Amino acid sequence: MKINVGISIFMGVVIGIIVCYLFGKKTILKKYIQLLKIANLQAKKIVKNAEKIGEVIKRKKMIQAKKKYICIKLKHEKFIRIKEKKIISIEKKIKEKENFLSKKVETFFKKNHFLELKINDYENQYKILKRKRSELRNIYIKKINNLENLSHFSSEKAKKELVNIFKDKVKNQAQSYINDIINESQLTAKKKAKKILIQAIQKIGIEQVIENSVSIFNIDSEEVKGRIIGKEGRNIKALEKATGVEIIVDDTPESILLSCFNPIRREIARLSLHRLVIDGRIHPAKIEEIVEKTEKKIEKEILEIGKKNIVDLGIRNIHPELIKLIGKMKYRSSYGQNLLQHSREVARLSSILAAELGLNVKFAKRAGLLHDIGKIPEEISDIPHAILGMQWAKKYGEDIEVCNAIGSHHDEIEMSVLISPIVQISDSISGARPGIRKNSFESYSKRLKNLEDIAFSFYGVNKAFAIQAGRELRVLVESNKIDDTRAFQLSCDITKKIKNEMTYPGQIKVTVIRETRAIQIAR
Repeated sequence: MKINVGISIFMGVVIGIIVCYLFGKKTILKKYIQLLKIANLQAKKIVKNAEKIGEVIKRKKMIQAKKKYICIKLKHEKFIRIKEKKIISIEKKIKEKENFLSKKVETFFKKNHFLELKINDYENQYKILKRKRSELRNIYIKKINNLENLSHFSSEKAKKELVNIFKDKVKNQAQSYINDIINESQLTAKKKAKKILIQAIQKIGIEQVIENSVSIFNIDSEEVKGRIIGKEGRNIKALEKATGVEIIVDDTPESILLSCFNPIRREIARLSLHRLVIDGRIHPAKIEEIVEKTEKKIEKEILEIGKKNIVDLGIRNIHPELIKLIGKMKYRSSYGQNLLQHSREVARLSSILAAELGLNVKFAKRAGLLHDIGKIPEEISDIPHAILGMQWAKKYGEDIEVCNAIGSHHDEIEMSVLISPIVQISDSISGARPGIRKNSFESYSKRLKNLEDIAFSFYGVNKAFAIQAGRELRVLVESNKIDDTRAFQLSCDITKKIKNEMTYPGQIKVTVIRETRAIQIAR
């Protein structure tokens, strides 16, 4: 019973839902149809409005296009009118020119007719003149023939005789005139040359330094002298061995003599002694250290000296190797005359003479400063110092004129430029003054240098020093190449070669030193 009631209720609900759905569907369809009708009406209205708006726009565009066309047409018509006016004006000008030219042509033909008449007149006159000229020439020839018949002498011979007479006369006059000019020019040239040289010498005021082979090292007390000597003279020996300079300690108070023909070695020894005295620690190991540092310092000083001198002389763009050679001149001498001072003086004299003669002052100054760089090397060379200096100048990019002046200042090569004789004259002026040069020092230094070169010619020699004014040759050998037996034999060989190749007063002591060192460092 309960089940039947439930089924009936369920069926009633379903039927109600279906009825409601069908009713709602009909109402929705009605509303949808109404909406479609409204939409169609609105669409038709919109289309009509759009067509109206389109027609309005179309009319406006047509009106604008017509206006634009009218404007363009007006402009074009205006342009055509302007062009027509120009064409008309050009046509008028052409017509005027045609009229003008036609008038010109008419006048030209009229004038031409007149000119033709004048030309005919001139031609007639020219014919008359030509006829008269031929008549005069015939008369002249007849007179010449009459004169030749009377004098029995042809006109050609007479011309030659006259020419020879005047030629000899003029030649003698010209020769005497030339001789007078030459004599006068020679006198004035000599006076002028002497005047230029005197003025150049007067402008140079360099103090000449005469080199010697001894330097004096001043000390404060005898106590310092004792420390320099060291126990049994070991400090002195170490310093002599390291520098190659003979150190003379005598009774002269508060001074020590440093003797060596090589100024660079003397300067190294002097500076090393100065630094050792200031430091206070004077022993062989310290001496070797100080000497090594001093040698490096001297190399830097040489470069600075070279730079300073080229700046002082106003010389630019010079190779660094040539600057080093200029710096080394300070420690070289030529016949006792300091080489750097001599070269500076030659440079200044050359520049003054070149300026007086209107030549290249810069090239003259460079050549004067570099003319003796061939004297710098310590080793003996078969090439003359002028040629060697010229080769170095070429190698380091100096001008051809400068190279020729360096190479020809002692006439080893031919002078090809005007500054070459100027450098030669300046060198002679600088070296020829009384008391400037001492030949004895030059020969002395050469003898000591030859002595050292003999030692270096043997195998295994590390260093060689000529000391005690050439009375002793101290030779340091490499211990790994020369043993004790060979060291003795080496001293004999060197002594024998000195006897055969050199002339010397007294005797020369040859000392060969062989030293073995074993060095270890505890860390």
